[in-house]
Amino acid sequence: MKAAVLVKFGAIENAFEIREIPNPMLKDGQVLIQTEGFGLNYADILAIQGDYKDCPPLPAIIGYDVVGNIIETKGDCGTLKTGDRVTAMSRFGGYAEFAATESSACAIIKKDFEMGKAMALTTQYSTAEYCFNEVQNLHKGDAVLIHAAAGGVGTALVQMALDRGCTIFGTCGSDEKVEYLKSIGVHHPINYRKQDFFEVIKNMIGSKGLDAVFDAVGGKSVKKGFQLLGTGGRVIVFGGASMTDTTIIGKIKTLLGFGFYHPILFLMKSTAIIGVNMLRIGDDRPDVLKRCLNSVISQLDSGILDPKVSKVFNSKELTEALYFLKSRKSIGKISIRWNS
Repeated sequence: MKAAVLVKFGAIENAFEIREIPNPMLKDGQVLIQTEGFGLNYADILAIQGDYKDCPPLPAIIGYDVVGNIIETKGDCGTLKTGDRVTAMSRFGGYAEFAATESSACAIIKKDFEMGKAMALTTQYSTAEYCFNEVQNLHKGDAVLIHAAAGGVGTALVQMALDRGCTIFGTCGSDEKVEYLKSIGVHHPINYRKQDFFEVIKNMIGSKGLDAVFDAVGGKSVKKGFQLLGTGGRVIVFGGASMTDTTIIGKIKTLLGFGFYHPILFLMKSTAIIGVNMLRIGDDRPDVLKRCLNSVISQLDSGILDPKVSKVFNSKELTEALYFLKSRKSIGKISIRWNS
């Protein structure tokens, strides 16, 4: 099979080689998927920089979500069978024409469902589902802040929050994205390049505070979000987009920006900061991942969720696609389709 193999940390244009390698071997409970393509996630950028500690030793095949048809199963794979078209979360190995993954990390999709939308349902929409419904309990009228609200996970969180009847503050980095956030129903879009989200929200909600902050950025935005919480509020951190500064000083500044917390701070107002790593949930709690996937598919079928596709590139455009992702100009999911 062909695979885009990560062979070198550093610049994106020098990081990959397209190689012919053997198809992956299955373990019990796994399926082999002939992929139509694979999705890109911000963790890929960190892996390429050498800043993602879970990345396998080089040479490695990264990638966390694929769409395609099951061509082989091994052991107990539940109701999945050869010929099923699925969207699936891969624990690395996604940048390839064939991917092996746990059956619990797959969801059957319609044969004609758009690949780009299907690609968003696993890593991104399941992450949103876990953040929103597994570690949080929001109600009508609650106020939430969603960072990177125009991204894949951000769009999913907005759709879930609207369905729940929440008041939504959403940050983004351009006027174009502000217009997108307005179009999908965000009540208070904030361009963080022009406005300090902390000051904007503080002036609007006063002492009441936020009920939830969903943070894909990390660094000082976590500390600011925590300061905006009302009684019973939570900060859910599921990403580290601010960790792209590869200098030692930059990394230290970002880490220090998260802030330091004593348990008494949480006790005083019944608040919390919760970290989410959906790949680890998939590894150690496959039942939870399966529950999240099933819920996402149910919400998709009922019209609550509708993934936004940013762009689908072909496999010869991988470098361009990754730079597009890194630029933070994308709105929604970025995917790669293998050349026919």
